[in-house]
Amino acid sequence: MALSTHTTTTGFLLPSIHSAPPFFTQQPHPASLSIATEQWIQIILKYARHRRLFTVRVEDSEALGNDWDEILRNERINRKLIPSYLSYILTQMVSQKLAVYEPPKQDRSILIYWRLPEEWAEVLYEWVRLLGAPWFNSIIHSQVSSTGNLNTIMTFYEITDPPVESPLSGLPIPLLRQAITLLSKSNRAQIIAISEGEGVRFFPTTGKA
Repeated sequence: MALSTHTTTTGFLLPSIHSAPPFFTQQPHPASLSIATEQWIQIILKYARHRRLFTVRVEDSEALGNDWDEILRNERINRKLIPSYLSYILTQMVSQKLAVYEPPKQDRSILIYWRLPEEWAEVLYEWVRLLGAPWFNSIIHSQVSSTGNLNTIMTFYEITDPPVESPLSGLPIPLLRQAITLLSKSNRAQIIAISEGEGVRFFPTTGKA
């Protein structure tokens, strides 16, 4: 069949190379392998952002019915990404600092950086500054202050599972922790032990970080 783009059921546009059977196997020629792998990395990053997915595992290329079926398989040409090649792709993503192995000390599951930790840190801080109390401020927008929930302590749960959906909804705790660590380096946040487990206090900026 001729190579062509394809829109998945979730509205994600797959590039035409996804219709090429060799794309789903690890190519022996280094240059071809490099090009195909970079294409796969971009597809994974874009699809993860499209679906707000944070984790991909080698096993996702084998089992049906997971979140990655739309891109790891192409039923139209009866192909699926072979596990050994997906493992190689994950290794490359980690080496390029586009992901980390999560949990640590294994190499079959990664935490995807479709936003880098530095970007999540800024998203987090801005959300806390302007919409840090969504259960209140989403109702009375006129009362959103320029400091939001700065100088108050928020639990990790309040950040990742707020009553009103936010850019931080569902953010994995390891990635949240990385973002907070980056903010702490610019004196904008501090992790604090609380009765519910862990919390964080955010501080207003006093000038350029």
